[in-house]
Amino acid sequence: MALKDYSDEFRADAVALYESTPGATYKGIAADLAVSRGSLREWVVRARAQRGEAPGRPP
Repeated sequence: MALKDYSDEFRADAVALYESTPGATYKGIAADLAVSRGSLREWVVRARAQRGEAPGRPP
């Protein structure tokens, strides 16, 4: 399976969508965006680390 290269803007938008959707799951958002669950999770973890936040789901 070939790896896809997603733009920084796409990744940021995906993270924003996940974080702003109440009750969202990695699986659900990833399916909506046609990306892997693991990729979305990694993008969220990295974005939170860059902001100095813990990797868990926000309240």
